[in-house]
Amino acid sequence: MLLYFLVGVVAYLLGSIPFGLILVRVFRKQDIRQQGSGNIGATNVIRSGGKGLGAATFLLDAAKGILAVIAAYMMASQLHLSRPAAQNLAATAALCAIVGHIYTVWLGFKGGKGVATGLGVFLAISPIAALISLAVFIVVFTISRYVSLASILAAITFAVLALIRGYGKVTPWLLAVCVIIPVIVIAKHHANIRRLLMGTEYRFGRSKAAAA
Repeated sequence: MLLYFLVGVVAYLLGSIPFGLILVRVFRKQDIRQQGSGNIGATNVIRSGGKGLGAATFLLDAAKGILAVIAAYMMASQLHLSRPAAQNLAATAALCAIVGHIYTVWLGFKGGKGVATGLGVFLAISPIAALISLAVFIVVFTISRYVSLASILAAITFAVLALIRGYGKVTPWLLAVCVIIPVIVIAKHHANIRRLLMGTEYRFGRSKAAAA
């Protein structure tokens, strides 16, 4: 239990690094929380006029998710843990990294919506399912121009694929985490879902005036 606790804490702190806030503050001398939607994620960074910084934010947020899971697997290997134990350790790291990103200790337990970091942990846990989900995101976004809708459908896709591909092959805890994380990501989009239903959601690439 001590090992799981330590891995969880490290993964949480890693996930808590607010790259969007840091990059915008360093390179633009602004607080991204005072721009656009106020979110620290890549989408809001891009919407606020920082396409390059937005791309960097996305990659770094995804990287911390990948690193958290890979580090857990490496630790399990060094300690010669069984495959089920390694999977459970990686699942714990994945969940804690997501929680850290969404509820960042450095920002009063506020943060992003977990999309990029979620992609990172999914790539480390189940690369094929993650890449299929990413393809769904790209297709939906290209057609609709709604980042939120694309993120929600990609999250659902991963959860379904994880259940289909992982059932009977991975531990119940890892399988549960592969569903819990998408549920958390979708729940964090509750305001976006409401705006989508009302037809007032921001369509990427359109000005607020045009959207209105």
